Amino acid sequence: MKFAETSLPGVWRVALELREDERGFFARAFDPAAFAAHGLDAKLSQLNVSHNAKKGTLRGLHYQAAPHEESKLVRCVRGAICEVAVDVREGSPTRGRWVSAELNAKSREALFIPKGFAHGFLTLEDQTEVHYLMTDDYAPASARGVRWDDPALKDAWPSAPKHLAPKDLDWPAL
Repeated sequence: MKFAETSLPGVWRVALELREDERGFFARAFDPAAFAAHGLDAKLSQLNVSHNAKKGTLRGLHYQAAPHEESKLVRCVRGAICEVAVDVREGSPTRGRWVSAELNAKSREALFIPKGFAHGFLTLEDQTEVHYLMTDDYAPASARGVRWDDPALKDAWPSAPKHLAPKDLDWPAL
């Protein structure tokens, strides 16, 4: 795997190193030792799958509050998404800053998002599927979110969503 830190400390792009031959390829998609070597949380608790039938579907921006904060490794395995990570940590010098990345099935890149960051994605193609590894179990009482159209997130998304859950309209501004 190849790790590249983004403009926000703690958020990393993770690319696969493909071993290819006439049959196809093989690659490690997760290795706790490699993640730990970069100072990243490698304790896994869940693997979530999100299938999205329509282009323009928004999911997010979601996170969990203490004591159930979670890091996540997000990978698009079919289609394409614009993934957005926002620092929501109180007192953080980068609070309110965000980073976005296009993740798609062709590049197979993932985005590692640490604890204290909200994340969400907008589908860029129909029939998009996203897998994300989580470092803590889902705890409904700790579920939090930030409005996708918060003024602090100006230009984070390539377009306005066409499909989103009512609860994602009810999150407060950052």
